[in-house]
Amino acid sequence: MPNHTQQTDAVLLVTDHAADGTADAGTVRVLTLNRPDKRNALNTKLTRALSEALTEAERDAAVRAVVLTGNGRGFCAGADLNEFCTLTPDNPDVVLERAELTARLQTQMQRMGTPVVSAVHGAAVGGGAGLAIGADMVVAGTDLEFGYPEVRHSIVPALVMTGLQRHLGRKLAFEMISTGRMLTAVEAAEHGLVNRVVEPAEVLPAALEIAHGWAAVEPRALRAAKELFYRVADLPTDAAMRAGQDVNALMRGFRG
Repeated sequence: MPNHTQQTDAVLLVTDHAADGTADAGTVRVLTLNRPDKRNALNTKLTRALSEALTEAERDAAVRAVVLTGNGRGFCAGADLNEFCTLTPDNPDVVLERAELTARLQTQMQRMGTPVVSAVHGAAVGGGAGLAIGADMVVAGTDLEFGYPEVRHSIVPALVMTGLQRHLGRKLAFEMISTGRMLTAVEAAEHGLVNRVVEPAEVLPAALEIAHGWAAVEPRALRAAKELFYRVADLPTDAAMRAGQDVNALMRGFRG
C-alpha cells in the first residue's frame, strides 16, 4: 500500500509507494491523472502539473522509478478540446506557450534518468497515446483503445507524430494519423507499442511490479543504462559504440 500521498493539485495525484511500506525499500512515485469526468483530458493545468511532477521526481534522490496512470474509465483522452477556443491566432503567446509545454511533456519521460512505466487502461488517444508510449515501458489493459483520431476533428497530431513514427513503421503510423484507426491491446503489443497486456484490474499492480524491480537495482547503473539507451538511438554505429565504451569504463565504479 502507498506509504505517503500528496495531492499537489486537484488534477494530479502524487503517491509514494514502497515495496514493503518503508521508505528505505526503494521508492516508486505514482503519478495519477485525475480528471476522470473529462477522461483525464490534457488541459494546460494538468499538462503543467504533470511536467512539474516529473521534474520533481527526477530531482528527488529517494525516487527510483515512476509509474504514470489515469483515474477513472480511461488513461487519457488527449488534449482538452474545450481549451481550443482560446488557442487561436488571436492569442499567439498562449498558443506558443501551450505548444512548448506539450512538446516538452511528450519527450520528458525519455529525457529523465529515472525510469518510467505507464499503466494504461481504456482510452489512450491523441496526446494521451503519445503520453503512454513516451514512457520507457507500457503495461496495457485488455480494454485498451489506442489511436490518433485528431484528423477527424480537423486537427493535426503534430506534437505526437514524432513519437509515433519512431515507435512504428511508417505505413501503419501514417494509416493511424490519416484515418484515425484505433489499435486494440493485442495489436499494440504485436507492434511493440506495449510491453505487457493484462486484465484492466491488473494494470497498476503489473506496472508497480516493474517499477519496484527497477527500484531494487543500483540506481546509478540503471540511470546510466537508460541514458545510454536513448543516446545511442540517434547516433551512427561507430559513435554509438564509443559512447558504450565510455559507459563501460564508468560502470566499473557501480559495483561494491
